[in-house]
Amino acid sequence: MNRDLTLHDWIVAGIWLTVGLVAGVLLRLLLRWLAKHATRTRWSGDDVLVNALRALVPVAALAGGAAAATAALPLTGRITHTVNQILTVLVILAATITAARVITGLVGAVTQSRSGVAGSATIFVNITRVVVLAIGCLIVLQTLGISIAPLLTALGVGGLAVALALQDTLANLFAGIHILASKTIQPGDYIRLTSGEEGYVVDINWRNTVVRNLSNNLVIIPNAQLSSTNMTNYSRPEQEMTLLVQAGVAYDSDLEHVERVTSEVVAEVMTDVEGAVPEHEPAIRFHTFGDSRIGFTVILGVGEFSDQYRIKHEFIKRLHKRYRLEGIRIPAPARTVALQQNGVAIPPQRDASVTIP
Repeated sequence: MNRDLTLHDWIVAGIWLTVGLVAGVLLRLLLRWLAKHATRTRWSGDDVLVNALRALVPVAALAGGAAAATAALPLTGRITHTVNQILTVLVILAATITAARVITGLVGAVTQSRSGVAGSATIFVNITRVVVLAIGCLIVLQTLGISIAPLLTALGVGGLAVALALQDTLANLFAGIHILASKTIQPGDYIRLTSGEEGYVVDINWRNTVVRNLSNNLVIIPNAQLSSTNMTNYSRPEQEMTLLVQAGVAYDSDLEHVERVTSEVVAEVMTDVEGAVPEHEPAIRFHTFGDSRIGFTVILGVGEFSDQYRIKHEFIKRLHKRYRLEGIRIPAPARTVALQQNGVAIPPQRDASVTIP
């Protein structure tokens, strides 16, 4: 301390602290007003930027006021240096947290706006946040006069040992990055693995992929397993899909009549049932002379995977009802069993038909 503290010194220091505090409050109110207007724009990046600055700007204003108050007091150089270091570290930490929020928010906004990238995949956001926070910590250490070169060397050597100890974890991490980079799946897709797991992809994080099946249960699949197994993605290259329904009519049926009636039922289902594709053109393809019927396939348009069960349910009900009204017979195979004195003999199968009453 160069001289004794006077009342004037305390008043000046108090004024600077008050100025910093008032500036921080006013700037926070200004940013709150900007945040309300930012929500009205189409770009989500301004919302992320304004919300992140609401934490940094008041801290920087208060730190500036405290630094000015320290300079106004007749303190020794050592104390002044220590106080300035503390304030600098606080500003760096606030700036690091703000930068992490801004960058991760922008990364999330970019991934959500691109169809080829997993929109809600947290792996990108988590990696970005860790990198930014690590850089901020290194800057803080350098500011405090702590050399980071030995630390980086130790981290390099230790990282080798950690990599060997965490082989499975790192394998899942890089497998998740590979899945996202290859654009094979993204949250919202319906997938089915050869091992039997299937459902909607909810999230892809640094270790596993979360899948929600149709019974509303979550299935956790390690990324390494997902990337190394055969998988069917029912949402790629497009979400709409076709549903094949097998049917058959009796040999004495008028196939032109059957095709016309079936096409009308398909058009009705595609228009009335939720999840169907209204612009789908009815497609009926006869393909088999069976033992008791002429088999054909009906091709229906489905909006997405889970809609197929409701659409198939409604189509079968309406087709059955319409066939009854039109007198179209749906045959069923039958066998005649002849009893003999020395045993039972089953003659070759013969055609039999059942007329729907």
